[in-house]
Amino acid sequence: MEILDEKVHIWIDSARFVQSKPGIYVLYDKKLDAIYVGESNSLQSQFAKYLDGNFEGEPCKQKTYAYQRMFTPNPTEKKKMILDAFQEKYGRLPDCNAGN
Repeated sequence: MEILDEKVHIWIDSARFVQSKPGIYVLYDKKLDAIYVGESNSLQSQFAKYLDGNFEGEPCKQKTYAYQRMFTPNPTEKKKMILDAFQEKYGRLPDCNAGN
């Protein structure tokens, strides 16, 4: 169930090479079910933090297998739009967003 129109990437293989730009990202489990929608002013810094810590302290996100990302100058607004659309379509938020 891909959320963005962007390519799905395998997590470890390419996450280190994301550009340092603001954007949103979607994390997927092995079934390619969306488990988290996030935002950052620097996707490169955010992904490096996740990779270096292996989602330490975030057991839900430890299920990450793949991701999508989209660069956007307004990540907070775009994330809200994506989550609103997801909730409208599926009647719930992605599992790792539901606890926020």
